[in-house]
Amino acid sequence: MSFLYHTFVYDPLYNGLIFLMDVLPWADAGVAIVIFTIIVKLVLFPLSKKAVTTQLKMRKIEPELAEIKKDYKDDRQGYAQKTLEIYKKNGVNPFASILLILIQFPIIIALYKVFVSGFANINESILYSFVRVPEMINIHFLGLFDISGKSVVLAVLAGVSSFFQVKYSMPKPAAPTKGVEQMTKEERFKHDLTRTMSTQMRFMLPILAFVVSWTVSGAIAVYWITSNIFTIVQELVIRRSVAREEVVVGSK
Repeated sequence: MSFLYHTFVYDPLYNGLIFLMDVLPWADAGVAIVIFTIIVKLVLFPLSKKAVTTQLKMRKIEPELAEIKKDYKDDRQGYAQKTLEIYKKNGVNPFASILLILIQFPIIIALYKVFVSGFANINESILYSFVRVPEMINIHFLGLFDISGKSVVLAVLAGVSSFFQVKYSMPKPAAPTKGVEQMTKEERFKHDLTRTMSTQMRFMLPILAFVVSWTVSGAIAVYWITSNIFTIVQELVIRRSVAREEVVVGSK
C-alpha cells in the first residue's frame, strides 16, 4: 500500500511542485503552490463537477423523496425501489460525492506532507530524471510572508476563505413545510440534527483551517486559501452551467 501511495500519489505531487519551482524561477514558493494547487484542482474538475451537479439535483428532488418516504414509511423495500427510480429519472448518482472524497483524501494527505516537508532540504532520491533541483527557492510569498514558518495573516485568510467556501457550497437547510409543534418526534429530531450539523460545519471547518494553518506553516495556509477560492469559483461556474442546461431542456 505504501509503495502504491508513493508511486501514484506522493512522488508525482512532490515532483510536480519541485518541477514548477525549477521551470518558473521568477515564482516564489508561495506562487508555485498557488499554481500547483490550481493544476491539481483542474485535473480533479470532472469529478468535482459530477459531485456538485449531483448535490444540486439531490436538493431539487428532496421534496419528492420526502413525499415517498411518507408514503412508504412501513415498506422499506418499496421505499428503496421508489428512491432508485427517482434517482434514475433525474440522472442522480448518489455515490458521486463519495467517489470524489475517496480520490481526494490520499491527494490531500500527500499535499499536506509535501508542504510540511518544507523546501530547505529537497529529497533528491525521489525526483524523476527530468526534474532538477531549483538553484534557489524564494520562500517569501509575494515578498511579504515567510511560508516556511507561521503566519497569522495567512492563517486568518485560510479561516475566512473556508467560512465563505462552506457558506456558499452548503446553503442553510430549507425551512420546514410545517411548524415544529406539528412535526412528529422523528421529523423534529431530523430537523434539529440537520440544522445543528449545518451550523457546526459553517464554523468548525473555518476554525480548523485557521488552527492547522497557524500550527503547521504558511505553505499549508496558501494551499488552503487557493483551494477555497478555486472551489467557490468552481461552484459558481458549475451552478450556472446546470442552470443553463435546465433552461435548454425546459424550452424543448
